[in-house]
Amino acid sequence: MHPFSEERGRFLINSLLQKPMNTLSYKTQTPKGGEIKKEWVLVDAENEVLGRLATKVAAILRGKYKTNYTPHLDCGDNVIIINADKVRLTGAKMNEKEYIHYSGYPGGQKIGTAKEMLRKKPTFLVEEAVRGMLPKTRLGSDLFRNLRVFAGSEHDHQAQQPKLINIHEIK
Repeated sequence: MHPFSEERGRFLINSLLQKPMNTLSYKTQTPKGGEIKKEWVLVDAENEVLGRLATKVAAILRGKYKTNYTPHLDCGDNVIIINADKVRLTGAKMNEKEYIHYSGYPGGQKIGTAKEMLRKKPTFLVEEAVRGMLPKTRLGSDLFRNLRVFAGSEHDHQAQQPKLINIHEIK
C-alpha cells in the first residue's frame, strides 16, 4: 500500500469511524497486599547440588512460578528447607571453595572452606547460596526472611502444614 494511495486514505477513514478499543481489558493487573496468597513449602535438600537447589528456592521465594508475579512485591511462598547438612557440592568445591568474612578491623579477615562451614554451622551454605540469588535490596531482605533452613529432618513449622515439593518437577 503506497502511503498516498486512495486505498490508504479509505483505510484511515474506516479506522477513525470504528468504535474505540476497550483499553480496560488490556491493563496490567497488579496484585494488592491482601490479594497475595502465600503458601508454606517444604524442600528436602538431601543429596541435592547446592547451586541448583538455591536457584529453585530463590525463584519460589520471589514468586516467579506464580501467575501474578510482580517484580517489586513480595509475592513468593515461605520455604522450609530440611536436611541442609546433607547438601552436595560438585567437583572439589567442598575443600576448595572459600567463604570470606571481614570484621572491618585490621587482621579481622576470616577464611573458611565449605567443609569447615558445613561442620560449624550446617545451614550456612544453603542460606548464603540462596541469599546470593535474591535481590540486594530491601525487598531481598524481606524475601530472605521467608526462608527457614534446618540441618536435620525435623522442623518446627508443622502448624503451618507445609506442602512437600520435589524441586526437580519445577521448570
